[in-house]
Amino acid sequence: MNFIRGVIGGQPAGAQPSGVETIQKLCDRVASSTLLEDRRDAVRALKSLSKKYRMEVGTQAMEHLIRILQTDRSDSEILGYALDTLYNIICNDEDEEQDESEDAAAPVSGKTKSVSAPEDTQRKQDDIGSQFTERFIQEPENVTLLLSLLEEFDFHVRWPGVKLLTALLKCQCTQLQGVILVSPMGVSRLMDLLADSREVIRNDGLLLLQQLTKGNAAIQKIVAFENAFERLLDIMAEEGSSDGGIVVEDCLLLLLTLLKNNSSNQNFFKEGSYIQRMKPWFEVGDDNSGWSAQKVTNLHLMLQLVRVLVSPVNSPGATASCQKTMFQCGLLQQLCTILMATGVPADILTETINTVSEVIRGSQVNQDYFASVNAPSNPPRPAIVVLLMSMVNERQPFVLRCAVLYCFQCFLYKNQKGQSEIVATLLPSTIDANSISAGQLLCGGLFSADSLSNWCAAVALGHALQDNLTQKEQLLRVQLATSLGKPPVSLLQQCTNILSQGDKLSRRGSRVQARVGLLMLLCTWMSNCPIAVTHFLHNQDNVPFLTAQISENLGEDERLVQGLCALLLGICIYYNDNSLENYTREKLKQLVEKRIGKENFVEKLGFITKHELYSRAAQKPQPTFSTPEHMLFDHEFTRLVKELEGIITKAVHKSSEEEKKEEEVKKSLEQHDSIVTQYKELIREQDVQLNELKDQVALLTAHQEQMQTTITQQLSQIQQHKDQYNILKLKLGKDGVVSGQAEEAHENGLQLEEFTLLRDELEELRRQHAQLQTQVTEKDTLITSLKTEGLRPVEGSGIASGPTELLKEVEALREQVQNQEVEIANLHSDRQELQRRADTVQVSSAVSVGEAGSVSQVAELESRLSAQTAETHRLQEELRGLSEVKAALEKELASATSTVAILQAEKSRLQQDVSESKKEQDDLLMLLADQDQKILTLKHKLKDLGEMVEDEDDLDARDPSEEDEEEEEDDDE
Repeated sequence: MNFIRGVIGGQPAGAQPSGVETIQKLCDRVASSTLLEDRRDAVRALKSLSKKYRMEVGTQAMEHLIRILQTDRSDSEILGYALDTLYNIICNDEDEEQDESEDAAAPVSGKTKSVSAPEDTQRKQDDIGSQFTERFIQEPENVTLLLSLLEEFDFHVRWPGVKLLTALLKCQCTQLQGVILVSPMGVSRLMDLLADSREVIRNDGLLLLQQLTKGNAAIQKIVAFENAFERLLDIMAEEGSSDGGIVVEDCLLLLLTLLKNNSSNQNFFKEGSYIQRMKPWFEVGDDNSGWSAQKVTNLHLMLQLVRVLVSPVNSPGATASCQKTMFQCGLLQQLCTILMATGVPADILTETINTVSEVIRGSQVNQDYFASVNAPSNPPRPAIVVLLMSMVNERQPFVLRCAVLYCFQCFLYKNQKGQSEIVATLLPSTIDANSISAGQLLCGGLFSADSLSNWCAAVALGHALQDNLTQKEQLLRVQLATSLGKPPVSLLQQCTNILSQGDKLSRRGSRVQARVGLLMLLCTWMSNCPIAVTHFLHNQDNVPFLTAQISENLGEDERLVQGLCALLLGICIYYNDNSLENYTREKLKQLVEKRIGKENFVEKLGFITKHELYSRAAQKPQPTFSTPEHMLFDHEFTRLVKELEGIITKAVHKSSEEEKKEEEVKKSLEQHDSIVTQYKELIREQDVQLNELKDQVALLTAHQEQMQTTITQQLSQIQQHKDQYNILKLKLGKDGVVSGQAEEAHENGLQLEEFTLLRDELEELRRQHAQLQTQVTEKDTLITSLKTEGLRPVEGSGIASGPTELLKEVEALREQVQNQEVEIANLHSDRQELQRRADTVQVSSAVSVGEAGSVSQVAELESRLSAQTAETHRLQEELRGLSEVKAALEKELASATSTVAILQAEKSRLQQDVSESKKEQDDLLMLLADQDQKILTLKHKLKDLGEMVEDEDDLDARDPSEEDEEEEEDDDE
């Protein structure tokens, strides 16, 4: 203990040990001491020396400190000292480093420290921290140990552990992320820091999570699913949202890290209804003066968070979903309120404009709402008009003008309705002289003396024409009054006039910028619009101006203008409809070849894509430029150049013959496409018909199944009635001998009247049954005749299966009806038997008056007979329904018969064609016979003239021996 006190409090007289020796002795004490108090004092001494002798303590004591963390877990004080010492080794405080650099050089290893530049010193210190960090995380168990220490609730352990892990992540982020990712419950332990009631630990936990989630999508997802969004939003609400302090800023930075370029977390954020909780952030009052710097920073980060969710680089589906949610929850409306509010700081207003731009980009509903927003002025003006006034005003800040241009571009992106409204403000029939319109502001900026306003107005007007042929043609109607006493000129002509004057006009800013803007507008206007090309070529001065610009050898600044002129001339060639005789496509190509040269033309055309600012503008839609002079390219225009460059190059190199061949190929392809379209329509119609037939078959099948079910039910009911009648027969057989009482004679008289009525009803039922039997017989006859008539023509046709199946179904139904008729006849016979027995009972009751049992039996019999009558009526109704089904089947049979007749007619037509072919064959045989006769006559004539003519029959009939003799004679000769 005296040794340690001497090291810390002062040395006795004599030789003083160096820092390295002191550190070595302290490390030996930590390693060898058995008392916890001694080890604690030694670690405290190392902590005090770790800032001044960082390298020495880290080199000698790191292993001992790690062992302390492993073995002395029960003592929080020594754990805190060890963690603080490791933190000082890993992370060097810059302020303390600068303070120590001002002191005299300390004796380290017997050498003096050389004074170097602050940057070199800081770099060297960072390298030391990275080396010690790499040494610490070589053993993954060390990181796991540190994570386990974060579970300790003691402040003196948990807070130094958070700081140490944050320092390690700053030095070796990627390697440490990999270790934490595979550590069990590693991320979950760190998320628990946000729930700590001590603000210091919670706030440093936010800094730790910021470092942990950088550039690692897997950890970002785990943190998000550990309920990070809910916790962070709750912390922000507790701290006062946009009016909060640095903690709110840290929460927003962590949210940005979790959501940026992470589609899974963005979807989770939207599905968790967290977008709705962002709306209160942007509630501003009427008095917006005196915003603190922290509030400006917080609101700026909040706007960036909104932009992350609707960024153009996200997937279109996710962006559209977030845009829809922002409109439905009122977030877009709140942003538009800030946009039109007074007293808002300039950088917040600029970022708000950019945010609104991306919220409405490509969303028709949001774009329509933005078009309806009015500024709080007298009279009220649309927000678009107010923003355009700022864009063409050269006194406004440059970043604000860029933001307004981006907002206007996003408003017109895939918005043909908005494009038509903007172009309509330029047409003569819709111009209102008493109000300022968007079209007037764009024309004013297009022809102003400020080159930046020229460029912005030209790009904005080009977006009103993007991919919209109708508005390109409508804009040709715009007429401008240049000066008093002169006729108006078209907007297209005025643009070319200003372009041709070039350097003669006095402008503020870059002259190249204004010309580039006009050329981009003309290229956008005339691409894919032959009518605009014709109007442009109608002016005799335009083509010579373009060829002169392209062929000249100008400076480096003018190369871009030459490339754009080449692009414009190429558009005139490719989209030329040959309506002007002097400027047909072929003549323009000849002009390029003679005046410029094809290779030179292609080289000048390539100046556009080779420009250093072209690739920067092609990266993202938002125009971000450091200075006004760098505003030369628009994002949508770079896409147009990429599309047209190869097409124009091919068009210039092609000959007229190749073009004709291509046109022929195009025509043939168009014809082929039309044929394919016709076949597709035919197939589509056949599919519809097939589906309809399938539906009909399904309906008929269901109807058949329903009929089968009904028949089954009827059979079961008939069986039940049979059983009931059998029971009644047995009862009547047993009780028929029982006589009634004398006092029941009056009631028996009533039963006689009721039996009479029953007899009448029975006769009526018999008559109806006879009628139904007649109808069934007639329908059977009709079905038999139809079957005989339908089967006769079907016998050789390919569709006989359809009517045959229908006839089978009809035959089955007819058999079922016959079975039911048999059952009804049996029921009638049973009824007659019962009636006979009832009459017998009645007679016996009249003879032997006073027998009471027969009266109740007769009443029961009467009820049974009435029920049977009702059942008979129901069966008649079902029989009538079956008759209707028969009629429907007969209709289907008639339809099938008509189809068979049509096929029979087709067969007769084919037979007629065959007979005609036979006639033609007979005619040919006659001609061949005449020809053979002529050949035979000619052979006879040749024989008469002494010529040797051999017939084919003679050749066939010659004997082989004769041929051998002739060959031997030839050999002798």
